[in-house]
Amino acid sequence: MSTTRRQPGDLGREPSDARGNGTFAVPRTADAPEGPRSPVRSLALANASGIVPLARDFTRQALYDWGWLPAATADRRAAAEDVLLVVSELVTNACLHAEGPDELRVGCDGKVLRLEVTDRGAGQPAPRTPHRAGRPGGHGMFIVQRLCLDWGVQRVPGAPGKTVWAELAAPS
Repeated sequence: MSTTRRQPGDLGREPSDARGNGTFAVPRTADAPEGPRSPVRSLALANASGIVPLARDFTRQALYDWGWLPAATADRRAAAEDVLLVVSELVTNACLHAEGPDELRVGCDGKVLRLEVTDRGAGQPAPRTPHRAGRPGGHGMFIVQRLCLDWGVQRVPGAPGKTVWAELAAPS
């Protein structure tokens, strides 16, 4: 199920580096192996500008590298759009409610794509209850809940912040 409705083939602007060649370097953590088909990718977001578009472009490039894009069918296109929407919601929530995101991790095992956004906030994300569809704002975690197989929050005891994660089914 996709909540975005675009023309077929339109997934927004393509990621590009400063040279405009359509690719950009994929930052990695020590635990993420190198290579375009790496199962986990990591992007540092602390102190970055344009965080939400940066996170979307980073995720879009991973989807290209993993073969989700370009999408051959409407269902595959919708799955990719859903991933990009969930990334936007998780990163935006970290910006608005959690002192900003520190890191985005994107991983795929072929069946499930996992998104993780680490932040410094102490709050507990939750869908607004009751959900009021006609009102602006407050829809982020409701969207995440609707589009994802599962989602949750991980905390490290004694450490500040948290990781909000979400899992989506890979397209068939």
